[in-house]
Amino acid sequence: MAERSTAAVDVADTSGDQPLTAKADQSTADGVAKNRERDTEDVEAQGSGGTESPGKASPPELHSGHKLARRYRLEECVTRLDGFSSWRAVDEKLRRAVGVHILPADHARARSVLAAARSSALLGDPRFVQVLDAVEENDLVYVVHEWLPDATELTTLLASGPLEPYDCYQMVSQVASAMAAAHREGLAHLRLNPNAVLRTSSGQWRIRGLAVNAALRGASSDTPQRADTEAIGALLYAALTQRWPYESDAYGLAGLPKDVGLIAPDQVRAGVHRGLSELSMRALANDGATASRHESACTTPEELVKAIGEMPRIRPPEPAFTAPPEYQRTTYQQGTYGRPAPHPGVTQPVVPPPPPLQSRTGRALKWAVSALLIAALGLGSWQLADALMDRGGSSDDNQSQTTDDGDKNTATPKATNPLAIRGAKEFTPSGSGIQEDEVPLAIDGDTSTAWVTPQYRGYANFGNLAPRKEGSGLIIDLGSAKDVAKVDIVMYRSGQTAEVLAAGASAEAPSSLSDFPQRLSKLSTVGSEVKITLSKPVRTRYLLIHITALPTDGSADRFRGGISEVRVRG
Repeated sequence: MAERSTAAVDVADTSGDQPLTAKADQSTADGVAKNRERDTEDVEAQGSGGTESPGKASPPELHSGHKLARRYRLEECVTRLDGFSSWRAVDEKLRRAVGVHILPADHARARSVLAAARSSALLGDPRFVQVLDAVEENDLVYVVHEWLPDATELTTLLASGPLEPYDCYQMVSQVASAMAAAHREGLAHLRLNPNAVLRTSSGQWRIRGLAVNAALRGASSDTPQRADTEAIGALLYAALTQRWPYESDAYGLAGLPKDVGLIAPDQVRAGVHRGLSELSMRALANDGATASRHESACTTPEELVKAIGEMPRIRPPEPAFTAPPEYQRTTYQQGTYGRPAPHPGVTQPVVPPPPPLQSRTGRALKWAVSALLIAALGLGSWQLADALMDRGGSSDDNQSQTTDDGDKNTATPKATNPLAIRGAKEFTPSGSGIQEDEVPLAIDGDTSTAWVTPQYRGYANFGNLAPRKEGSGLIIDLGSAKDVAKVDIVMYRSGQTAEVLAAGASAEAPSSLSDFPQRLSKLSTVGSEVKITLSKPVRTRYLLIHITALPTDGSADRFRGGISEVRVRG
């Protein structure tokens, strides 16, 4: 197939086209993204071609909270350069995280970005991060794509060291086959680097920015297939050695020593898989000179896929096996248990049973034990009768009332009346909310609806994120100061670590933990329901249901919680 000189196929470039939505898999997950969308490099290390001048257009003046098409709410700007900006946003219609590239409609690259985005969306290959929308309106051009909170960039994976041979093999196999499929449709990447390759929690490798990243930067190449093949070779080299295969440092990786040239990965680091080392050298540009042991160079992703297929398959590592602890033999052995096996033909002596207690001492011991048993039975019968008489003489007024500290008294609980909840909001001491639009679901009287947190990975304390170091939860507003005697909470899931606090009677708009000095329950792991009955009512207007840790959600490293319903009585 003849190679294209640009990163996109020919697409009708009419600004009046309707937004194109990709038909491929649009898998996203709610949550706080661990992989920050970025496509900036400290050094241009792949030489994929020149860049156009961005022109006189300036990036649009946008801010967090701004909405595009009354649907996409911008949350965080992750890139701003060359006249365009990239954002993490929320699709309020489908309630999922998305990424958005934005640039002025009169930008020199606006036409090519639209064409690249629409052609990438038509590919519909799930191995690529999907383009969901490509729109021009209100003097802006923006491209909406998937956001994968459960995925990690190759840059982040390499920060802790080289990858295992099996992971390197899976990465180069999946990336090469995906790029081969893209080139068959006339699409090139031209910006394939460790920031553009992601590994999901299921182990799948995905590529973002197909055609679009090159269009945003104005990158082009006369040999796009060779450029992408060399980029795949550089990715494999970095995964094997934790070094960038050029003299310049890039993507947080140290480059090769100067004036040494390109050396094989197994000469850079001991223990590198030889087959993968040779494969990376065949994909990398080496001015036509390769070591004698290397076969012919791979110049297209298709040739690279064929070379990978000819390699012996690399199997995943065997799971670690922990030997059981050695059996600890006890000092008491009864019968033949634990004794060495008898030799064949050897008669074992019969051990006679111990004689019965027929001596004077034995008879005295039996009488003493019998007397103790009779005394114990008599004492127990007397206590049981006494307890039954006491219970029969008492009335039903002996019911107990449990306070928040677990104390009991003999006072009869007073009747309580439901207190109307005038409003609720998220407890956000850092100023940023989580799922603010779902808060009313926790006070709507329906336990089947709930305020639910996003899914966090790695840590139960809201992903160990700095904005969530004080946890989260809900602040309940009763409208005015009232005497609160009972609080019933239905949790979204059991296993959450939570407590219930109350603000002072004169508090107004409390927002931090110090604003809730009255403790109604201890901080502890709670079940699916929390019922608090106070021995003495507390006068307050605001209650805080404070959650500091979440239960697991589907796997050991994913966590999610929430509150289904809150009822207050006074």
